[in-house]
Amino acid sequence: MTSPVGLHRVLRPGGVLPQAATRLDASREIGPDEVRIRVERLNLDAASFRQLATKHGGDGTAVRAEVLDIIATRGKMQNPVTGSGGMLIGTVDEVGPESPLGFKPGDRVATLVSLTLTPLAVTDGLVGWDGRGEQVPCDGYAILFGRSIAAVLPADLDPEEALAVLDVCGAPALTARVVRGYAAPTVAVLGGAGKSGSLSLAAARRAGAVRTVGVVPTEEEAARLAASGLADARDPGALARAVGTADATVVSVDVPGCEHGAMLATTAGGTVIFFSMATSFAAAALGAEGLAADVTMLIGNGYVPGHADYALDLLRGEPAVRALFSARLTAH
Repeated sequence: MTSPVGLHRVLRPGGVLPQAATRLDASREIGPDEVRIRVERLNLDAASFRQLATKHGGDGTAVRAEVLDIIATRGKMQNPVTGSGGMLIGTVDEVGPESPLGFKPGDRVATLVSLTLTPLAVTDGLVGWDGRGEQVPCDGYAILFGRSIAAVLPADLDPEEALAVLDVCGAPALTARVVRGYAAPTVAVLGGAGKSGSLSLAAARRAGAVRTVGVVPTEEEAARLAASGLADARDPGALARAVGTADATVVSVDVPGCEHGAMLATTAGGTVIFFSMATSFAAAALGAEGLAADVTMLIGNGYVPGHADYALDLLRGEPAVRALFSARLTAH
């Protein structure tokens, strides 16, 4: 009997959901409510890829070998250090007769659930990937459960571009929801030149922010953003000086140590959204207490109703954001 949340795929330890499991059953055969995807490309989340690249000193061959080992060992892609994974695109191969997802064989889709809970097998040894970028061309298959979420790829966008947007589509949707709760707010985004950061800046403006500040660590990234603050988000004092105070602060960086600076940059009664897998939530909670910071702290939920369509609409309607995505993909 299959479980709509994938409990039947958990091999160890018993009694946990797939995301918390250390090993999943990635066998090819599907249950009545499952869907098998022929995988074309993985998108590793930024924090995970940075950790792997740093660990191996930029050696792409070593990064590729470790990713293969993680997938083979765990039956999914879940970085054991960051705990994060990413998402994928592929073509629907087989659909169980009781699947509620509404897909049919041949549909090209992007998964909107994390690779950390998606049974995955790679069959080509990642021979087409040099280990130096977040997007990983590959051949293999993945399994979706009855309660998994995926979206049919839009025909008007390049698949790599759509994958990059859908990987972070929860961030702009949640940012917009928070910003709408304030009257004429100032919004700061740490990592404003990145994928989730640039989309969050655009979402904040659309939702009514009167001032937006994109905080970036280098002059090169600052040049890409209008009205950008220039500070290392891991330096709380420098960050507070660059931003002033914001009603809402979005943390979308791929490095640890930014929790306290985000709090100092947020006005009393404001909101900090942690949309980074590099966040230490213990540091955030204890730091807020130690700083006497009266802020609401939100964990960025990757799911908000309508988040995929909203993010894709931002990309289509914001030329500056699209230029950032194009430059990022070209660089990779």
